[in-house]
Amino acid sequence: MSSITDDSIIENGDAPTYAPSLPMPSVQEMVKNDPLHVPERYVRNQEDGPLMNDMSHLSSEIPVIDLALLSAGDIEELKKLDLACKEWGFFQVVNHGVAKEVLQNMKNAASEFFEPPLQEKNKYAMPADDIQGYGHAYVVSEEQILDWSDALILVVYPTQYRKFKFWPITPEGFKKTIDAYSKGVKSVGEKILRSVSTIMGMDEDAFLGLYNDLQALRVNYYPACCRPDDVLGISPHSDRSTITILMQEEDIKGLQIKHNGFWVPVKPVTDALVVNVGDVIEILSNGKYKSIEHRAVANENKARISYVSFICPLDDVGVEPLEHLLDSKKPQKMYKKVRFGDYLRGAMKRKMDGKAHTEMAKFEA
Repeated sequence: MSSITDDSIIENGDAPTYAPSLPMPSVQEMVKNDPLHVPERYVRNQEDGPLMNDMSHLSSEIPVIDLALLSAGDIEELKKLDLACKEWGFFQVVNHGVAKEVLQNMKNAASEFFEPPLQEKNKYAMPADDIQGYGHAYVVSEEQILDWSDALILVVYPTQYRKFKFWPITPEGFKKTIDAYSKGVKSVGEKILRSVSTIMGMDEDAFLGLYNDLQALRVNYYPACCRPDDVLGISPHSDRSTITILMQEEDIKGLQIKHNGFWVPVKPVTDALVVNVGDVIEILSNGKYKSIEHRAVANENKARISYVSFICPLDDVGVEPLEHLLDSKKPQKMYKKVRFGDYLRGAMKRKMDGKAHTEMAKFEA
């Protein structure tokens, strides 16, 4: 695995593009200029907004898994993982092996990146045909209700897909910080996928080198909002990934997951990483394991940053239900075989809308 040693690395001209997104104003800049105004394009209908029954008491039921025990094959932790993937689609991992210094350096550098004037961040603005860089993703129409957030999105692995013109050079050392953090997350992802392979009845290395070769990083910036109940930081959606690994701020809640029809906040656990099942695992398991809708809510008093790593197959990998997971209760395949690159781009070309995009992979009833 190569590291960033200088800026002389030549980018691969064949590195893929993904999907266009309409350019939108910076929410952070908008709040700076007028913190007491929320444009109508960000205001949600009551049924779409955050005002729902408070289910905070369920936060403590979201599984917390010890990755050191899981990687050692501990039976109880494997059972906990199986339950988490079936019932929640989300879990938090502790003892994951990524150094605190690496996590904190990533937080410090990202916070510094968002501080300078807009013209500095716009040096890394997303191009018209892709979502790498600074800006907004999944904006597909002028009528669409917008999310209360800005983002920096980068493809990190495979290394030849890195487009360094979108990798910020400020603050100093940010590239190396992203590289170190992403390496740590990659290692965590491999450990988790080995255990997922095990509970799915396969050799522990069955998924490696097939469903985890692409890794992208999305750093979300959620400005404070004077009307937090009327907006959403990120619209409800499930992830198109194999798995997703998230680092949260420890003092601000924002992530919510849909569980039994209610939105449950994911309370940050010190030094933990949040992991969720992606659409790829749901398809491979024929729906046994669920990619769950989740969203981000706004905060009235303080900006929040989250760090999301999507671990995915490469474009040409075919994804379909595994034959040995079909059983008497569910003998028919719910999903057809899809080429991952087609599935991913198809989803990216539409607005985030819960799990509506997964219909592309399902057989018609």
